[in-house]
Amino acid sequence: MTEQEINRAIQYVTASTSYGRDTVAGIVKTGLGELADFATHSSQRFDRSILLEYVCQWTMKRTGQPEPLVREILGCAGRWLDEVYEELDRQKAEPQGDTSTDDEGAEPV
Repeated sequence: MTEQEINRAIQYVTASTSYGRDTVAGIVKTGLGELADFATHSSQRFDRSILLEYVCQWTMKRTGQPEPLVREILGCAGRWLDEVYEELDRQKAEPQGDTSTDDEGAEPV
């Protein structure tokens, strides 16, 4: 994920919860960072619930934040990621229409 995408996730979670941006940013960056590191270095596939459990436990230890807070924030960030992926899937599924027009190359009036 790019820094811009992470910031959009942080904005989404901050707007969807009652937590401050700094708290949300710390948890989201820690959780997504570990998830990205895990994805890069692991060749094994895991069920989503098991992976979420691991990332939640890791994030709680790293940030010192309580479990309900971490689970809510990472759950909300997960919903944001799901929406992003669903949108990308829809865009990929849409046929690429011909973008040319009949007036292409015509002189302006």
